[in-house]
Amino acid sequence: MPVKHNPRQLKKKQKKDVRPHLRVCELKNIQSVDDVYDRLLETICLPKYFGRNLDALYNSLGTDVPGPFKIIWLDHATSADKLGELYYEGLIDIFRAIAQERADAQIVLDESENTPAKA
Repeated sequence: MPVKHNPRQLKKKQKKDVRPHLRVCELKNIQSVDDVYDRLLETICLPKYFGRNLDALYNSLGTDVPGPFKIIWLDHATSADKLGELYYEGLIDIFRAIAQERADAQIVLDESENTPAKA
């Protein structure tokens, strides 16, 4: 005989099992700041009204993007020349600031940060 569940019990169980989904954006082969914006838009749900500038990126990552999310940019140094100093330094500063300000945001800029520590 099948077991019947009370609908209230099912809703409570479903609520308990709900965990936020970690969204991951891996930045690779970045040729321009627009590449960064496009990848972030595709993967971590920047709002559609995002203004595609550094100030808007900081504001969106700080308040508009629901967590948790993780941004991985291991080859960032190779993109520095293509982005130019202003955009490169600006992006790095923004990512580091967001990682400090938000407990649900992870920024990985170095291979050692992405590898679990060995005991």
